[in-house]
Amino acid sequence: MDKHVLAVSGGVDSVVLLDMLCNGELLCKVTPCKTDSKVTPWNLVVAHFDHGIREDSTEDAEFVKGLAEKYGLQFETKREELGPGTSEEKARDRRYEFLRSVAKRYDAKLVTAHHSDDVVETILINLSRGTGWRGLAVLDSDVLRPLTDMPKAEILEYAKKHRLKWREDSTNASDDYLRNRIRRQTINLDDDIKRQLLGLWETQKSLKLLIDDEVKILTSECPTYSRYFFTHLDNITGIEILRHVVDARLTHPQLNKALHAIKTSLPGKVFQAGGGVNLNFTSRNFTVELLK
Repeated sequence: MDKHVLAVSGGVDSVVLLDMLCNGELLCKVTPCKTDSKVTPWNLVVAHFDHGIREDSTEDAEFVKGLAEKYGLQFETKREELGPGTSEEKARDRRYEFLRSVAKRYDAKLVTAHHSDDVVETILINLSRGTGWRGLAVLDSDVLRPLTDMPKAEILEYAKKHRLKWREDSTNASDDYLRNRIRRQTINLDDDIKRQLLGLWETQKSLKLLIDDEVKILTSECPTYSRYFFTHLDNITGIEILRHVVDARLTHPQLNKALHAIKTSLPGKVFQAGGGVNLNFTSRNFTVELLK
């Protein structure tokens, strides 16, 4: 059986996921099922990232360590002093950097506890930021998310039914974080609207794969591209292709500006697009420079 690294924060979502995996209830969603398949201490690793944003975050780490011991699983943790002013984006990036490093070390697949309400929230966050149609195709990476068809209400019901204990993150009540503000707006969202969004999400993930394959056919791997080619593309197509050649480093608004620069900039000019991306222009071509 494949090895899996399970991200456990100590909150109810990841606690429920851990319990369900150890009881074999989600096994077929993370690995090809066999009649003798089961979770063992040799194929599931519990990983916890202590971001150091809250004063009591060390208590979360101790709690998760206790859970790993309870289920007889390996435990990996790391603490960083990010501080209370840390942005959502930085905290998420540092957390995933740690989780992916653990998964790489164990040659394992990463599993997280994102549920269907998380999907809806992420879609709305992305659309509010002007991400375009890709804002619907969220959470489609190589990370396994076996709870995306399960709403938060069912997770809480499972936790109470099985008398599970979990930790409440005090920052979930703070308006400093965009996700918290979005969550309060969507908590009473009609179930039918949520189902429609989840249906669009599944469709857009499939379309995204097809679009990405077509874009790869239209572009080469060299850093130099024809301005004439981009000039004759409509904005939607041009942005999709440009997104690929800049290694997805730019936001949708930045891509719009970069595409305009490709069509109008004078030879010899350098356009700093943001995200460590520079476009260097000649009369006929432009070269993409990706800075570290």
